[in-house]
Amino acid sequence: MEIILKEDIIGLGFKNDIVNVKSGYGRNYLIPTGKGVIASPSAKKVLAENLKQQAHKLAALKAEAEKKAEALKDVALTIAAKVSATGVTYGSVNAAQVAAELKKLGHDIDRKIIVMRDIKKVGDYVATIHFHKEVAVELPVKVVAENAPKEEAPAQEAPAQEVAAEAPAQEEAQAAE
Repeated sequence: MEIILKEDIIGLGFKNDIVNVKSGYGRNYLIPTGKGVIASPSAKKVLAENLKQQAHKLAALKAEAEKKAEALKDVALTIAAKVSATGVTYGSVNAAQVAAELKKLGHDIDRKIIVMRDIKKVGDYVATIHFHKEVAVELPVKVVAENAPKEEAPAQEAPAQEVAAEAPAQEEAQAAE
């Protein structure tokens, strides 16, 4: 069944796209909720006319999307997560956490346009952000252990403190003899 989409649907298509879907999905979900209409010949003609009239608006939307993409070109995220001893995260790092980290950096990105697999291990990954159907940005995401740097620092300081504490004790012991 061919459907003309009336709004962007993640994983299916963008507004004004003609997509093929299973009959039940189109008949029971897309059409009743107003997210799509049947792509009849007359509906296709209306769509073509509307696209001609909206060409300059679509160009402006694409330019705005390219501006947002340019702002994120050099951004790389580092997300700290609680990690077990084997390097597996407790839970997972997902698009919502990536969106939250971007918001901390001053980029207000909707989590729904971020496409990535849930991350369950420490390492380097890539998240794709779709601003427009022709504009997408790949964002490097590095997942690190939340407590790893903190554990190493005290471990290195502890032997120095123990040696410093033992030195006066040895001097006292020699003085007592």
